[in-house]
Amino acid sequence: MKVEKTVVIGFVLLLMTGCSSEKGKEQTAADGKVVAKEKSSGIAEVETMDLEPSVFSHNIVSNGRIRAARSVDLYFRNPDLVSEVFVHNGQRVAAGQVLAKLDSYKLNSRLRQQQSALEQAKLEMQDVLIGQGYDPSNLKAVPADVMHLARVKSGLESAEAALGETRRDIEEASLRAPFSGVVANVKARRHGMASSSDPVCRIIDNSSMEVEFPVLESELPLVKTGDKVEIAPFAGGESHSGSVNRINPLVDENGHVTVSATLSGAGGLVDGMNVRVKIERSVGERLVVPKSAVVLRNGRQVVFTFEDGKARWNYVTTGLENLDSYVIDEGLAAGQKVIVSGNVDLAHEAPVRLGHKSE
Repeated sequence: MKVEKTVVIGFVLLLMTGCSSEKGKEQTAADGKVVAKEKSSGIAEVETMDLEPSVFSHNIVSNGRIRAARSVDLYFRNPDLVSEVFVHNGQRVAAGQVLAKLDSYKLNSRLRQQQSALEQAKLEMQDVLIGQGYDPSNLKAVPADVMHLARVKSGLESAEAALGETRRDIEEASLRAPFSGVVANVKARRHGMASSSDPVCRIIDNSSMEVEFPVLESELPLVKTGDKVEIAPFAGGESHSGSVNRINPLVDENGHVTVSATLSGAGGLVDGMNVRVKIERSVGERLVVPKSAVVLRNGRQVVFTFEDGKARWNYVTTGLENLDSYVIDEGLAAGQKVIVSGNVDLAHEAPVRLGHKSE
């Protein structure tokens, strides 16, 4: 019985010693709060980097839409029957190429009538000049005011104007491409009626494309004309680069400013295509850490540094960020060794060892 009591007492003492040891391993932050307990499984393994000023590229990411630098909807000026449509959607055309034609029977008939009316008016003018005592075969000798009066009285002025209008209508009965490009939105049909309010088709100059996208009002000071732009279509395909060329000086109701950028290539891009846009702009040298180095403790941002075999926590204030890094505005200094991995469960002044050679 005596031996059994000795074993029990020893076991209880061992438990008490273990609890006391665990309590002694509690870690306290700079604000005096107990923040974590060191794991008894061993010393944490971390990776570090030497913090030095480096050039930081700030990224602004947005969603945009591709626009052709030039595009236009084409209309027939006068409603009439469409006799021919020579193009289809997706067809490439050259500047001046005929796209569609109206039936010209009525126009040609009107042209012949007006040509006859013009000849009649010329005869009437000769009679007026003779009545004024001038030779109609020598018009240079007729004073300007007399000639003007004779033209108006004979109806020659109005006959020439009507004939010119008809010739213009005949010319515009053939719809031509104003510039080279691709045909889209063909709505006219052969033997259908053309309307002066509905476009026949659209011509898109896809040799030069732009992207239009919104940026937040707060990000506007970071965007300048000439900034590099990278775009990637949502539907997949080749990425393209370009540069900002216009910034609309107006903030909309959603707090956005519209920015446009020209693209250096147009291969694979279609007018209206949705794309992801990234603006990259260097803001000079800053203290930069990877995002993996920043963790949250007590609702604040913390970066652990490696000092004398221990992890020391530092409250930091971050500024600009891009896809993978933060700029440190306050809390760290150049030359410190920043822990960039293995820091998720670290406590203040926890013993650590380097898993890889620091940079």
